[in-house]
Amino acid sequence: MSEFESRPQVKADDQFTEECTRILLGIDLALREKQVKEASVEKSIREVNQELIDARNLLAQNDREYASKVREVAEREDRTVKPVVSKLGPLKEELNRMVRMRTGFLRSFLKAGARKEAEATHKLDFAKRELATIKQSYATEQEQLRDEHKRRRQQILERIANYQNEMDALRVSSEVNDAVEARQATCNALIDAVNALLRRTEPTLENASPSR
Repeated sequence: MSEFESRPQVKADDQFTEECTRILLGIDLALREKQVKEASVEKSIREVNQELIDARNLLAQNDREYASKVREVAEREDRTVKPVVSKLGPLKEELNRMVRMRTGFLRSFLKAGARKEAEATHKLDFAKRELATIKQSYATEQEQLRDEHKRRRQQILERIANYQNEMDALRVSSEVNDAVEARQATCNALIDAVNALLRRTEPTLENASPSR
């Protein structure tokens, strides 16, 4: 434009000057808005990327905590079960001893022996039920831990997927270069202004006008 206006044969009037000023101010404003938009998108990308990193760290932390709780429950189960299991061996041995005595001659005449056998059987059954109850209790606790871990993990994975989709959308929008279109539209508007000026002035200058 400066080169065009510097030609001696070009006589720019007020209308041409005002029109060019308006067009150039428009492209300047559009490009400034573009810069603001790009800065905003870049900030959003950084923020979403941080959210994505935090969510992935949370997922890893959730897995570590679950593994730690599983070990802790298993250790408590082992400590609780061990004393009960240690009682089963002697109770079984005692009961077997009494059963073997049943074949003895005096055993049929000793009601006390039958009572002791019944007591030993009761103690063994009680220990078995106690052991089964303990194991079931810890199995239920482990199952609850698995369900909670699975639920929590699914929530975090959904958050990660949402952040990833948001990140992809932001990156796509940041790649759209609408500044090229704005510059092209400005060039076309300036060409129209030049052509209009040439038509208003000397017809002989039309040969020097830019073509579209």
